[in-house]
Amino acid sequence: MTIKLQLHHLQGIRTHAESTYPEECCGIVVGHSGDDGKTVVEIWATENAWSAEAADDFPEGEGEASKKRRYAIAPGDMLKAQRQARDRSLNIIGIYHSHPDNPAIPSEMDRAIAWPVYSYIIVSVPQSKAGELQSWCLDDSHQFQPEEIITEI
Repeated sequence: MTIKLQLHHLQGIRTHAESTYPEECCGIVVGHSGDDGKTVVEIWATENAWSAEAADDFPEGEGEASKKRRYAIAPGDMLKAQRQARDRSLNIIGIYHSHPDNPAIPSEMDRAIAWPVYSYIIVSVPQSKAGELQSWCLDDSHQFQPEEIITEI
């Protein structure tokens, strides 16, 4: 699969990631899906809603980390995004988040909370500067596979 983004989408993700460092940022990717892949129309930054209450929803040890190692998008934000996307004949096609001082590779926690239809864009943020950015999607075995990013100007 492929995901097509414009340069300003990538820059928006990187800027958001740098602004929340050393905590993880997160946001919603909106666009279209088709036989030729996914096309991003907009990215919507959201607040990282990770909290002790969010951690309670995961097996012991999985959810204990802080916003420096975890992210959550509030259910209300997801619902609002679904409505706004639908009203514009768009769909939520993915989620983005950052990995402060870690590579742009999904963690086991990322895999545990991932949905098969979404792309997961991760940006590495070493020492407060956005670095490598990769996209991932789940295969039929619920394992992440790299997704080719096509950058359009």
